[in-house]
Amino acid sequence: MSDLPQAGTSALRVVLAAEALRFSWPGAKAPCIDIEAFRITAGESVFLHGPSGCGKSTLLSLLAGVLVADEGRVTLLGHDWSKLSGTQRDRSRVAHVGYIFQQFNLLPYLSVIDNVLLPCRFSQRREANASRSGSSRGEAEHLLDQMGLDRNLWKRQALQLSVGQQQRVAAARALIGQPEVVIADEPTSALDEDRREAFLDVLLTACAEHHSALVFVSHDQRIAQRFARHVLLPEINRAATNAMAVDA
Repeated sequence: MSDLPQAGTSALRVVLAAEALRFSWPGAKAPCIDIEAFRITAGESVFLHGPSGCGKSTLLSLLAGVLVADEGRVTLLGHDWSKLSGTQRDRSRVAHVGYIFQQFNLLPYLSVIDNVLLPCRFSQRREANASRSGSSRGEAEHLLDQMGLDRNLWKRQALQLSVGQQQRVAAARALIGQPEVVIADEPTSALDEDRREAFLDVLLTACAEHHSALVFVSHDQRIAQRFARHVLLPEINRAATNAMAVDA
């Protein structure tokens, strides 16, 4: 299975949805995710927060199809991740989801520019979208410029960059090709205040321009005001609420 078909054109269409979602890590005595319902619409910016251990990164992995639910379902553009094979999930993810991983997951021996172009190499949809204004390489360079990454670094291998520089490359890779959903796991943790604000400007503007939904996880409450919707994960994740009650 290649790219998923579009699930409607309404601005308020649901692009990601979790229903009766439960997930446990192997060997765990209790689930770490237990969510009745969580929906994200096209173009929505969501600030997801909560204390360490409440399941934020796990939920992001479930939303992106990196993990598959034990019970219930997670759908992307109306399609249930659990109904797809591993290869189909990989193809659908690269076509429709831009993911800024907490550990970046750049390919260390590829250049900066080649890391940003990776989604276009694996998805015809992302390549076509990125090429609308000329070429996918031109779009990659534009995003790196917006992220404030010095042009002298673009031909360097990713392993030669600082942590903050790698974060910006990972963000450019997530944004290229206008994915319907952008998922960001603590993407500003290694940036100083000026870089953080500039980074958010680029991320929020790009998502708004292309009507991409943005799910952004952070502990930094100073930036919460920049998002349209705030979700405290323990309020919707019964597993986190129960764990905190036991700890108390």
